[in-house]
Amino acid sequence: MLFAFAALSACATVPRSGGLETLKPAVETFHKRARWKDIRGLVDLVVPERREAFAKGRRELNDDRDLSISDYQLEDVKFSDAGMRAVVVSRVQWVRLPSASEHDDQITSEFVFRDGAWLLARQDVGPFAGELSQPYEWSPPDAG
Repeated sequence: MLFAFAALSACATVPRSGGLETLKPAVETFHKRARWKDIRGLVDLVVPERREAFAKGRRELNDDRDLSISDYQLEDVKFSDAGMRAVVVSRVQWVRLPSASEHDDQITSEFVFRDGAWLLARQDVGPFAGELSQPYEWSPPDAG
């Protein structure tokens, strides 16, 4: 699957953001921090305007104790806005106690390249969709 992720994106030319070369490690870091319950590190990977609400949601849901992510796979990526915005599709298996039901979600995440880093702006479903489900309005700087 990871090979497919890379192959689907190999022809995208996005010099200002570093493209897949910089996006892929950012996405993987987000998933790894979520899996290992590194809540503080996770918050740092969210756009600044949504960090406070995101952190509050993690505290209120006791994610450091009750959220378990058992697996994730990167499936697809598409760039837009001259390579400054990316839509990433991942498959994530997760459980949040007290429920014993495992969720197997195909999550669409929107990342934006700001101040030299890829940051998470939106997710449509999954354990973090509550704070990140609203559309994210941001315009990348002009290519001048």
